[in-house]
Amino acid sequence: MAHDRDELAFYTNPQSRGRIVRWMLEEVGQPYRTQVLAFDGSQKSPDYLAINPMGKVPAIVHRGVVVTEGAAICAYLADAFPEAGLAPAHGDPLRGPYYRWMFFAAGPVEAAVSAKAMGLLAPAERAGMVGYGSFEQTVDTLEIAVASASPWLLGEQFTAADVYVGSQVSWGLMFKTLPERPAFVEYATRLRAREAAQRAAALDDALLP
Repeated sequence: MAHDRDELAFYTNPQSRGRIVRWMLEEVGQPYRTQVLAFDGSQKSPDYLAINPMGKVPAIVHRGVVVTEGAAICAYLADAFPEAGLAPAHGDPLRGPYYRWMFFAAGPVEAAVSAKAMGLLAPAERAGMVGYGSFEQTVDTLEIAVASASPWLLGEQFTAADVYVGSQVSWGLMFKTLPERPAFVEYATRLRAREAAQRAAALDDALLP
């Protein structure tokens, strides 16, 4: 897997959270090489485990740096390519809510939605032990963030936080793991209208078996 040092390599599967990173890459607008890993053991091959010991996608390798985890990749790419304008500048007060909502979606939202889908939510008397507290509390807080998006989480500037939070909201509506609240539906509709989102979806859909 030795390649040009400046290359941006993207490891994914079109039926995975790699779709989030595909969208982010299309927003960034820089060339990248896609390596599709099938769910046939390819993700557990020694070559790929050397990149991500979890044996999961997505992952990127950029200038020899490995980044895994969807939110981390989005944040990394926004900083690596500042000309795309996908993150508030360092020192900008908006950097606070940018990180806040991206990692709220990566932490409590991801955990609460997954736990509910598998019937593994923490009992009410142990809510204090989990980062999401309760599913209802997490969804209500996500709605507060999304309802104030005008049109995006940070106002007029579309950022990597919209890519990550928006992906969680869109999937939640699609798979019915989030309630169909008007704020969620309206935000997801605005996101789907973005050209980069449409390009990314077409690229991934073309790879589906």
